[in-house]
Amino acid sequence: MRLPFFVYGTLRPGEPNHGLFLSGRTRTEEPGRLTGAVLYDGPGYPYAVEEPGGAVRGDLVTARTRDYDELLAALDRLEEYVPGDPRSLYERVAREVVREADGAAVRAWVYVAAPAVAARLRARGRRIEGGDWLTRS
Repeated sequence: MRLPFFVYGTLRPGEPNHGLFLSGRTRTEEPGRLTGAVLYDGPGYPYAVEEPGGAVRGDLVTARTRDYDELLAALDRLEEYVPGDPRSLYERVAREVVREADGAAVRAWVYVAAPAVAARLRARGRRIEGGDWLTRS
């Protein structure tokens, strides 16, 4: 599936990985919200952890068609995601993301904390109140 990506941390505009991975490879970037997840502070980057009632702010990014496959592979490497590997830090999952501009729900790829990471964060992680990496304190 060639879905857009929902980014919520270092890949957002103005953050360090945006220029390294997304700049020049996207058709659109627009504010969005992932419901059913909360945000935790990692070592210099956040983790979205699926949790009913939560919301994470970020950006819905649509890649240029010619760059899609290369970008998908690059983001999987950045997020240390290997399908089926229990050592992965993140899992790439398809979820509904709400576009802020019009309230439309869009299916998108989201990197969420892998189960073992999510369990550790729930037990002793620092939650980012408000679910927005850019306004963390």
